[in-house]
Amino acid sequence: MTTYVALLRGINVGTKQRVPMRTLRDLLSGLGCGSVRTHLNSGNAVFTHPGSDPDALAAGLEEAIGRELGLSVRCFVREGVNLRRVVDANPFADRAIDPARFLVVFLSGPSSSSGAARPDTFADLDPGAYAPDEFALGEREVYLICPDGIRDSKLAKLMTGRRLGEDGTARNWNTVTRLADMADETAEADG
Repeated sequence: MTTYVALLRGINVGTKQRVPMRTLRDLLSGLGCGSVRTHLNSGNAVFTHPGSDPDALAAGLEEAIGRELGLSVRCFVREGVNLRRVVDANPFADRAIDPARFLVVFLSGPSSSSGAARPDTFADLDPGAYAPDEFALGEREVYLICPDGIRDSKLAKLMTGRRLGEDGTARNWNTVTRLADMADETAEADG
Protein backbone atom coordinates (compact mmCIF):
# COMPACT_ATOMS: atom_id res chain seq x y z
CA MET A 1 0.00 0.00 0.00
CA THR A 2 1.20 3.48 -0.84
CA THR A 3 0.35 6.54 1.23
CA TYR A 4 -1.06 9.47 -0.74
CA VAL A 5 -2.16 13.04 -0.10
CA ALA A 6 -5.08 14.58 -2.01
CA LEU A 7 -5.42 18.34 -2.41
CA LEU A 8 -8.72 19.64 -3.77
CA ARG A 9 -8.70 23.09 -5.34
CA GLY A 10 -11.24 25.77 -4.55
CA ILE A 11 -13.69 23.95 -2.30
CA ASN A 12 -15.50 25.20 0.80
CA VAL A 13 -14.30 28.77 0.25
CA GLY A 14 -17.72 30.33 -0.31
CA THR A 15 -21.21 28.96 -0.69
CA LYS A 16 -20.39 27.14 -3.94
CA GLN A 17 -18.23 24.07 -4.38
CA ARG A 18 -19.16 22.62 -0.98
CA VAL A 19 -17.59 19.24 -0.26
CA PRO A 20 -18.09 18.04 3.32
CA MET A 21 -15.03 16.24 4.65
CA ARG A 22 -17.13 13.21 5.62
CA THR A 23 -18.27 12.99 1.99
CA LEU A 24 -14.67 13.31 0.80
CA ARG A 25 -13.64 10.46 3.11
CA ASP A 26 -16.56 8.34 1.83
CA LEU A 27 -15.68 9.06 -1.81
CA LEU A 28 -12.07 8.06 -1.24
CA SER A 29 -13.14 4.89 0.58
CA GLY A 30 -15.39 4.11 -2.39
CA LEU A 31 -12.33 4.31 -4.64
CA GLY A 32 -10.64 1.56 -2.62
CA CYS A 33 -8.65 3.87 -0.36
CA GLY A 34 -7.90 2.94 3.23
CA SER A 35 -6.82 4.78 6.38
CA VAL A 36 -8.58 7.90 5.06
CA ARG A 37 -8.12 11.05 7.15
CA THR A 38 -8.90 14.65 6.32
CA HIS A 39 -7.26 17.84 7.55
CA LEU A 40 -9.15 21.10 7.95
CA ASN A 41 -12.24 21.79 5.87
CA SER A 42 -10.44 22.82 2.71
CA GLY A 43 -10.02 19.59 0.80
CA ASN A 44 -6.95 17.88 2.22
CA ALA A 45 -6.89 14.12 2.69
CA VAL A 46 -4.32 11.47 3.51
CA PHE A 47 -5.00 7.84 2.59
CA THR A 48 -3.52 4.58 1.40
CA HIS A 49 -4.18 2.80 -1.87
CA PRO A 50 -2.70 -0.27 -3.57
CA GLY A 51 -2.40 1.53 -6.91
CA SER A 52 0.73 3.25 -8.10
CA ASP A 53 -0.66 6.06 -10.26
CA PRO A 54 -1.44 9.29 -8.38
CA ASP A 55 -2.81 10.91 -11.55
CA ALA A 56 -5.31 8.05 -11.99
CA LEU A 57 -6.38 8.48 -8.35
CA ALA A 58 -6.85 12.23 -8.92
CA ALA A 59 -8.94 11.57 -12.04
CA GLY A 60 -11.03 8.97 -10.21
CA LEU A 61 -11.67 11.37 -7.34
CA GLU A 62 -12.62 14.19 -9.74
CA GLU A 63 -15.05 11.82 -11.48
CA ALA A 64 -16.56 10.65 -8.18
CA ILE A 65 -17.08 14.24 -6.99
CA GLY A 66 -18.71 15.11 -10.30
CA ARG A 67 -20.96 12.03 -10.23
CA GLU A 68 -21.95 12.23 -6.55
CA LEU A 69 -22.01 15.99 -5.96
CA GLY A 70 -22.41 17.45 -9.44
CA LEU A 71 -19.28 19.57 -8.96
CA SER A 72 -16.24 20.09 -11.12
CA VAL A 73 -13.32 20.08 -8.69
CA ARG A 74 -9.69 19.83 -9.71
CA CYS A 75 -7.85 17.28 -7.55
CA PHE A 76 -4.13 16.86 -7.07
CA VAL A 77 -2.72 13.65 -5.61
CA ARG A 78 0.86 13.22 -4.45
CA GLU A 79 2.58 10.29 -2.79
CA GLY A 80 3.24 10.97 0.88
CA VAL A 81 6.99 10.66 0.32
CA ASN A 82 6.70 13.36 -2.35
CA LEU A 83 5.09 15.73 0.13
CA ARG A 84 7.91 15.02 2.58
CA ARG A 85 10.36 15.88 -0.23
CA VAL A 86 8.59 19.24 -0.66
CA VAL A 87 9.07 19.97 3.04
CA ASP A 88 12.68 18.80 3.10
CA ALA A 89 13.53 20.82 -0.04
CA ASN A 90 12.22 24.10 1.42
CA PRO A 91 14.54 26.70 -0.15
CA PHE A 92 13.74 29.14 2.66
CA ALA A 93 14.44 26.75 5.56
CA ASP A 94 17.22 28.93 6.92
CA ARG A 95 14.89 31.91 7.44
CA ALA A 96 12.22 32.73 10.00
CA ILE A 97 9.02 33.03 7.96
CA ASP A 98 5.42 33.30 9.11
CA PRO A 99 4.04 29.90 7.97
CA ALA A 100 0.62 31.45 7.31
CA ARG A 101 2.23 33.74 4.72
CA PHE A 102 4.35 31.06 3.11
CA LEU A 103 2.64 29.05 0.37
CA VAL A 104 3.45 26.08 -1.75
CA VAL A 105 1.70 26.05 -5.12
CA PHE A 106 1.37 22.43 -6.20
CA LEU A 107 1.38 22.07 -9.99
CA SER A 108 -0.70 19.55 -11.91
CA GLY A 109 2.15 17.76 -13.55
CA PRO A 110 5.80 17.78 -14.33
CA SER A 111 6.44 21.38 -15.21
CA SER A 112 9.11 20.81 -17.80
CA SER A 113 10.99 18.03 -19.46
CA SER A 114 13.70 18.40 -16.83
CA GLY A 115 11.18 17.82 -14.04
CA ALA A 116 11.78 21.26 -12.51
CA ALA A 117 9.17 23.99 -12.31
CA ARG A 118 9.22 25.83 -15.62
CA PRO A 119 11.96 28.42 -15.43
CA ASP A 120 10.75 29.86 -18.75
CA THR A 121 7.39 30.63 -17.14
CA PHE A 122 9.14 32.90 -14.65
CA ALA A 123 11.99 34.22 -16.82
CA ASP A 124 10.22 37.51 -17.52
CA LEU A 125 9.38 38.16 -13.86
CA ASP A 126 11.49 40.80 -12.20
CA PRO A 127 11.59 39.61 -8.58
CA GLY A 128 12.34 43.16 -7.43
CA ALA A 129 9.03 44.34 -8.84
CA TYR A 130 7.19 42.14 -6.33
CA ALA A 131 9.32 42.74 -3.23
CA PRO A 132 8.98 41.94 -0.43
CA ASP A 133 7.27 38.85 -1.94
CA GLU A 134 9.63 36.11 -3.10
CA PHE A 135 9.37 32.79 -4.90
CA ALA A 136 11.54 29.77 -5.55
CA LEU A 137 10.98 26.95 -8.02
CA GLY A 138 10.74 23.33 -6.92
CA GLU A 139 10.30 20.11 -8.88
CA ARG A 140 6.50 20.23 -9.23
CA GLU A 141 5.79 23.21 -7.01
CA VAL A 142 6.49 26.87 -6.45
CA TYR A 143 7.40 28.15 -2.99
CA LEU A 144 5.96 31.62 -2.39
CA ILE A 145 6.54 34.03 0.51
CA CYS A 146 4.11 36.93 0.98
CA PRO A 147 5.25 38.75 4.14
CA ASP A 148 2.59 41.46 3.82
CA GLY A 149 -0.21 38.93 3.32
CA ILE A 150 -1.44 36.66 0.58
CA ARG A 151 -4.72 38.38 -0.23
CA ASP A 152 -3.11 41.58 -1.56
CA SER A 153 0.04 39.99 -3.00
CA LYS A 154 0.61 40.82 -6.66
CA LEU A 155 2.95 37.86 -6.97
CA ALA A 156 0.41 35.42 -5.49
CA LYS A 157 -2.12 36.59 -8.08
CA LEU A 158 0.32 35.58 -10.83
CA MET A 159 0.37 31.99 -9.57
CA THR A 160 -2.64 31.02 -11.63
CA GLY A 161 -3.16 28.39 -14.29
CA ARG A 162 -2.99 31.04 -16.99
CA ARG A 163 0.46 32.21 -15.89
CA LEU A 164 1.80 28.79 -14.97
CA GLY A 165 0.54 27.08 -18.09
CA GLU A 166 -1.02 24.33 -15.98
CA ASP A 167 -3.31 23.88 -13.03
CA GLY A 168 -2.17 24.47 -9.50
CA THR A 169 -3.46 24.64 -5.96
CA ALA A 170 -1.82 26.37 -3.01
CA ARG A 171 -1.50 25.46 0.66
CA ASN A 172 0.14 27.44 3.43
CA TRP A 173 3.22 26.03 5.12
CA ASN A 174 1.33 24.99 8.26
CA THR A 175 -0.95 22.81 6.14
CA VAL A 176 1.88 21.41 4.01
CA THR A 177 3.92 20.34 7.03
CA ARG A 178 0.89 18.89 8.83
CA LEU A 179 -0.10 16.85 5.76
CA ALA A 180 3.47 15.56 5.42
CA ASP A 181 3.41 14.53 9.09
CA MET A 182 0.02 12.83 8.65
CA ALA A 183 1.35 10.95 5.60
CA ASP A 184 4.40 9.83 7.60
CA GLU A 185 2.14 8.66 10.48
CA THR A 186 -0.13 6.78 8.06
CA ALA A 187 2.77 5.08 6.30
CA GLU A 188 4.29 4.07 9.63
CA ALA A 189 0.98 2.69 10.93
CA ASP A 190 0.38 0.71 7.72
CA GLY A 191 4.03 -0.34 7.36
